[in-house]
Amino acid sequence: MKPKNALISLAISAVTIYHSSAQTKSTVIQEDVSLTIKVEKVDSWQGKDVFHYVLDNGIMQVEMTNFGGIISRIIVPDKNGKLENVVLALEEIPDYFTKNGPYLGAAVGRYANRIGGAAFTLEGETYHVTKNNGQNTLHGGKEGFGVKVWEPEIYKKEDAVGVKMIYLSVDGEEGFPGNLETTLWMELTAANEVKLRFESTTDKPTVVNLTNHSYFNLNGINRDVRDHELRIFADAITPTGSGQIPTGEIRQVDGTAFDFQTARNLGTQMDALGEGFDHNYVTKRENSTELKKIAIVKHPASGRMMSVFSTAPGVQLYTANHVRNFAGADGKVYQPHWALCLEPEGWPDSPNKPEFPSTSLSPGGKYVHEIIYVFETEH
Repeated sequence: MKPKNALISLAISAVTIYHSSAQTKSTVIQEDVSLTIKVEKVDSWQGKDVFHYVLDNGIMQVEMTNFGGIISRIIVPDKNGKLENVVLALEEIPDYFTKNGPYLGAAVGRYANRIGGAAFTLEGETYHVTKNNGQNTLHGGKEGFGVKVWEPEIYKKEDAVGVKMIYLSVDGEEGFPGNLETTLWMELTAANEVKLRFESTTDKPTVVNLTNHSYFNLNGINRDVRDHELRIFADAITPTGSGQIPTGEIRQVDGTAFDFQTARNLGTQMDALGEGFDHNYVTKRENSTELKKIAIVKHPASGRMMSVFSTAPGVQLYTANHVRNFAGADGKVYQPHWALCLEPEGWPDSPNKPEFPSTSLSPGGKYVHEIIYVFETEH
């Protein structure tokens, strides 16, 4: 998975890279050759300190915050070495407190995507969760994981630096059962990989489905993403009915506008569909721990390319259909189709579809989801 242009030799110095919530000033931790982290307390929210992190491997930078587990910027070079941000963003970290309706870059939970009727039955007991998408629940309810302050700790590995974050979702939060403790590792490697790993445990039977909701635009967010090429390693989707709730069918994509089994121009496929995409692709038929390449995105003009890996059984392709006149970072105003999301996750409405891969978690078990974004340039 190492890109051809990645630095692969590093000299790691013996330095502790930990900060507590009492830290209030900017700190730079320098690994001898290229790996650095900058940490700055920027504000507080609901009595908890909020930090801004900048991870740098000498080639690219990733900015993130412990508010919402948000990736706020990913800055990568094009084929000529020009550095640009490639994810939709807000200008400052405190802007995310109240202005992040589209979930830009957020850690999404307790249940990513939709639960039909905002209810499900688990081990004979019916639970009613918060309705925030018509009659359904979307991305965990009104105040999901993307608006919570996570407890952070910086860490280093042989070839990576990152931030470990922990959030405890208490029993009954947004209607979900069980005290669910989630740890999220977010790191940048020397090989231009942005790695995310979610691990959750519970003290009561519950459902859990976690992802990252970054909006990618590899042209540097200078126009829509119709000029991107997309390949998705999936031969089927889960079609939806009313309220975008899956019907239960698994439908083959061969020869349809949904077919990205070979690389296709996104604009051409959108024209064939007659609208933007907001659909779950079947990357696995059942749950497994296999880390699988699920998608490749290319922007031919800039040479930027991103590969996506995940252990989840599905990935939601969303082309920012409802982002309109949205004031983003750097004075840009985002419009429909100015980005695409590839949200690796369990299938939508799985708690109400016993034929779908299960998203249930019991005491003594562990939910694990790993996501990797790999950035390269083609010349």
